[in-house]
Amino acid sequence: MLEVIRSFLQAQFQLSVESQDKLLTTFLILLIMVVLRWVTLRYVNNRFLEDPRALYNWRKASTYTIYTIGAILIGRIWLAGLQSVMTYLGILSAGLAIALQDPIVNLVGWLFIVTRRPFTVGDRIEVDEYSGDVIDIRLFQFSLLEIGTRIDAEQSTGRVLHMPNGIAFKKVFANFSQGLPFIWNEVPILVTFESDWEKAKAILVDVINNHAPPVDQKQLKQRQIRGMRFVISYSKITPTVYTTIESSGVLLTIRYLVQPKEKRDSEQIIHEAILRAFAPHEDLDFAYETQREYIHFKEKKRVPIAPPEYSVFPDE
Repeated sequence: MLEVIRSFLQAQFQLSVESQDKLLTTFLILLIMVVLRWVTLRYVNNRFLEDPRALYNWRKASTYTIYTIGAILIGRIWLAGLQSVMTYLGILSAGLAIALQDPIVNLVGWLFIVTRRPFTVGDRIEVDEYSGDVIDIRLFQFSLLEIGTRIDAEQSTGRVLHMPNGIAFKKVFANFSQGLPFIWNEVPILVTFESDWEKAKAILVDVINNHAPPVDQKQLKQRQIRGMRFVISYSKITPTVYTTIESSGVLLTIRYLVQPKEKRDSEQIIHEAILRAFAPHEDLDFAYETQREYIHFKEKKRVPIAPPEYSVFPDE
């Protein structure tokens, strides 16, 4: 069988015996790579079926490892005079650096992402004006399941955004999931100046204490100790309400910790609780943008001053 293949290659392509051996060896390596990848992925799928993130990481790691070893072996076959893999990679890089500048930057960006880990699959990040959950990281690009933008909330839009890895060197990343599992969220409530703002604040404090997402302080401290890559420390993690005077009323801002992907659900629960809590009180009104005629003496803000008496035509 081997002799038949050699005769065919010699007759059709005029290949030397040495080139035929290299070609056949290359084909054998590729065949072994395909079989080895199939066996590895089959094992990984059965082993990590219940853990999607671990399954994804193992599939990616095994695929990259097999392809890298195959590329090195094939390169050494066709460049037998180059015993150093680094020399082989250096010559290849120099030849493609100018023609493939962007792909090379993206490849280096991939190395930066997988080694420094500014984000991983499953993290919620913001890049430039786009936000989303990381669903895939490849050699030249990563993919986000978009949130917000088209929807006025931090929930999925259904669109998948593909970004080049080189953007990691050009843009600022905001990672919602790295460091601690919670982010600070604020819910502003604006009441009129005529409302009893102290009663409103007391109601809001009661609402947020009863409806804020639970935060285990012990778990938070353990997470801080495990993730010593960043120095993050919160001395106070309990919900609170801040008071500010605005042009349209008194602004009461609720501040609390929440997991990034639970932000909208928590806001809905809190807003509905506030509406139910304010409903029985006639001295509590939400403020909103409007225009009105404001007369001091009618609203008893101060005693009106009578205008001085004078005559248009003075006595002659």
